[in-house]
Amino acid sequence: MTQTIAPRVRTLVLLLLAAACALLAGAGPASAHAALTGSDPREGAVVDKAPAQVSLTFSESVSMDDDSLRVLDPKGKRVDDGKPSGTGGTAYSVKLHAGLPDGTYTVTYQVVSADSHPVSGAYTFSVGAPSETSVTVSGQGAGGGFVGGLYGVGRYVSYAGFAVLVGGAAFVLACWPRGSGVRVVQRFVVSGWLSLTAATLLLLLLRGSYTGSGKVADVFDLGLLGDVLQTKAGAALVSRLLLLAAAALFIAVLFGAYDKREDEEKRDLTFGLAVGGSVVAVGLAATWAMSEHASVGLQAGLAMPVDVVHLIAVATWLGGLTALLVALYRGPADTPVPARAVSRFSRVAFGSVIALVVTGTYQSWRQLGSWTAFTDTRYGQLLLVKIGLVAVLVGVAYFSRRWTAQLAEATPAAAGAAAARRGEKGAGKASTKASANASAKTGAKAGTKTSGDASAKTGTKASGNAKVAEKGSGTTKGSGTAKESGAAKGTGGSQRAAQLARQRAAVDAARQKRQRDADPNRFGLRRSVLAEAGIAVVLLVVTTVLTQTEPGRTEEEAKAAGTSSAGSSAPATGAVTLDMPFDTGSQNGKGVVRVELDPARVGANDLHLYVERPDGTAFDIPEVKVALTQQAKNIGPLPVAPDHITTGHWSASGVQIPMAGDWEVAVTVRTSDIDQVTISKNTQIG
Repeated sequence: MTQTIAPRVRTLVLLLLAAACALLAGAGPASAHAALTGSDPREGAVVDKAPAQVSLTFSESVSMDDDSLRVLDPKGKRVDDGKPSGTGGTAYSVKLHAGLPDGTYTVTYQVVSADSHPVSGAYTFSVGAPSETSVTVSGQGAGGGFVGGLYGVGRYVSYAGFAVLVGGAAFVLACWPRGSGVRVVQRFVVSGWLSLTAATLLLLLLRGSYTGSGKVADVFDLGLLGDVLQTKAGAALVSRLLLLAAAALFIAVLFGAYDKREDEEKRDLTFGLAVGGSVVAVGLAATWAMSEHASVGLQAGLAMPVDVVHLIAVATWLGGLTALLVALYRGPADTPVPARAVSRFSRVAFGSVIALVVTGTYQSWRQLGSWTAFTDTRYGQLLLVKIGLVAVLVGVAYFSRRWTAQLAEATPAAAGAAAARRGEKGAGKASTKASANASAKTGAKAGTKTSGDASAKTGTKASGNAKVAEKGSGTTKGSGTAKESGAAKGTGGSQRAAQLARQRAAVDAARQKRQRDADPNRFGLRRSVLAEAGIAVVLLVVTTVLTQTEPGRTEEEAKAAGTSSAGSSAPATGAVTLDMPFDTGSQNGKGVVRVELDPARVGANDLHLYVERPDGTAFDIPEVKVALTQQAKNIGPLPVAPDHITTGHWSASGVQIPMAGDWEVAVTVRTSDIDQVTISKNTQIG
């Protein structure tokens, strides 16, 4: 029965690796986690005169550099000033050169969303009339190509390393303290630390190229690396490296001082290691929670600690499961995993599954927002696959619990039988030893008598020979040679004895391993745990792909606004930005008012108003008022009194728009006691 285990293990491992590679290969570039929800001018729009600037509005805040937002003329020449700026909230703009001729212009953007994923897209608008354009936009999205694939592999290895490190250490501390002295368990946990450290360094080097050009040469650009260190994702990766240094100290104590303590002394040290290890594990999990999905969007303050609990539960369950598998298959014969340790892990795994269900339910609601998102979005479809894998994993774990219970019941009986065998073997050894002692005593008496007779007969001859020997010159040398020969013989005998002892130990270990593997309960447990670990590998791959996919809530909002999830087209409705130049006729009476209405739908909306000088600098004015009017339905004007936030920025929340349609947004600007002007612009609210 045991001869078929190794081929089965190799076959299953190969199948799992193939499945993991297929899933990672099919993951493609990281999907945009911030969608373009508005633009001015809109995609495909034909305007009478060239705009002073181009504005883009995203579903969440993004980070930009000088090349993030570009506007190209029909010949492919850049016509923006190369200094994109945020106008507050989620809107960003770049100023255009004055006097642009008629034709079709291309707007391209490549930014990094607040949850650390790259976002790119392009669209066109025309001045006067559409024309031919020579501009071609690369088909490769942000985060794609070789660098993007390597970055995805690094993310998977980092998640796997975290699970192995945290889960393996938890398995030793909570379930099997004696496992701290087992070499394969030590190597397993250390491999998790090494994998997580190497993957973190790789991600840090790839980050600049991953969110930028995607070129391999940029991986070693120190300037890009410096820019990455100033971002939220870069700070999270550096923090992870610092925490891994603390984790290295934890591992040294766990497999060093802790292993050398007696069982009573270990109990005192276990509490300290558990507290310290928990702090490090929470810190490592927080480096993901504070830089990815949980850090942005709905209820971010609650979502981040929930995500930390979710990650630790996953690591404790899957990492501990893999540690148990390694101990069952590769553990030494003289230190088998006891049934008590397996039972403890079964309880720990059950608690982890409960935590996963609770936190996973909340995360699903937060990221999807509706039942239809399960089937209508890629994120929801992947989430269904993940839920299915978890269900299968729990089903297999049920059989593992049954094997664990049977093993626990069989262990006392097996221990009693082993003790009886040791007792019989010990009695046999004692009898043999007594017989040997009796024979030795009889032989000793006979030997003494014979020796005495022989000495008496040969005494005179020996004395004569001794006198003759005194005259010889080579007697001493011959005696020395005899002593050296005896010493050499003694050394060879001790080496031979040591070799025989090692051979006997190896034979005993092999016999114990055969006996252990022949146990049907342990054999069944090994197979079920192996199946669990195999499903866990695929589950971890799906989770990695899921973290790189646009959340269903964002995708549905983008679709509702008339834009694709990649943000390549502008919506008919959604957050809007209106730029209105003004001139009150007084000194310093010229400028631009920018009004942002989000989400520009029926119901409550957030309104932001910015006042800038012609050179783009923000400045304050004595008074600004807003009014909304729908002429077709004779509604309004509805007054809005925004609050002053900071220099050149006013804001109002909960602005109610009663119905959809074409609304006039009128802004009254007063620059002095007597100088004021009212400007307006229409927009679609829907």
